[in-house]
Amino acid sequence: MKRTSLCLALLIGTPLGASAEEVTLRGASAFAAGTTFDRPFKAFVDWINENGEGVLQINVVGGPEAVPPFEVGNAVSSGVVDIANVTAAFYTNLLPEGDALKLATNTIQEQRANGCYDLIDGLHQDAMNVKYLGRTGDGIPFHLYLTKPVEGADLSGLTIRTTPVYQAMFDSLGANLVRTAPGEVYTALERGTIDGYGWPAQGVLDLGWDEQTKYRVDPGFYQVDVDLIMNLDAWNNLGDEQKNLLQRGIEWIEAKNAENTDINASERDKQAEAGIETISLDGAEREKWLTAAQEEGWKAISAVNAENAEKLRACLTD
Repeated sequence: MKRTSLCLALLIGTPLGASAEEVTLRGASAFAAGTTFDRPFKAFVDWINENGEGVLQINVVGGPEAVPPFEVGNAVSSGVVDIANVTAAFYTNLLPEGDALKLATNTIQEQRANGCYDLIDGLHQDAMNVKYLGRTGDGIPFHLYLTKPVEGADLSGLTIRTTPVYQAMFDSLGANLVRTAPGEVYTALERGTIDGYGWPAQGVLDLGWDEQTKYRVDPGFYQVDVDLIMNLDAWNNLGDEQKNLLQRGIEWIEAKNAENTDINASERDKQAEAGIETISLDGAEREKWLTAAQEEGWKAISAVNAENAEKLRACLTD
């Protein structure tokens, strides 16, 4: 009988000794454990597990070693995992309009208040069978990091590692673009096969890329979106108490976005200590840089779905 109980517990994913009502969700992260964009997810999971005893638990099965980053969206959509920590840039194959989330100039709290959250959630549900739970990363800009200097916004002659996040912008500024997984960036820099990469203000030192990086281009552009998404069937199968717990946990972790301004400043100081020099674009070059970021970004979304692009731009940049 003990053996039978153990087998049943493993099959249904409920820890032994837990009540019948407790549900355990399988979680995954697109980012390596302990790195910048995984840490808020870990904090969220810890909060849920601490406050959800007997109600809801999350068992994280792993990071990129378990589910490749660009497959996380598929994994949640199909129910391979129930909940995940991932940027929309990694599932544009399923929801191309998700690339608009980086273009937000307001906060997730403002998006909830003006109805934008509901619009984004609806797009996720319709296209992916996914519930959009919330977002971390507000207030963290992206930058271009280089191994050689530039004098302005023109990137002609440079080979830049890109993702869908910066593709339209960097392409419009003349860069030669290549796509590689994050784990390949260090070697590509070391071998000189790329001259730089786009990455947020935070996280460069976590990955060791500072050892091969000489310059950061300011100003920053866009805003990080690291999203918590959940399989829609799994969400619908939860009870009210479990849904309320998740929503409270989301509200708690989203409130911590306010800390990013100070973290960004600390990170820039650490980059300077590591030998990364700042190239500050001014005047017309600065304007060209920032205009390319926003206009090329929205142009790419409009090319996918002009109606949705208009709705998203109205509520993400109000």
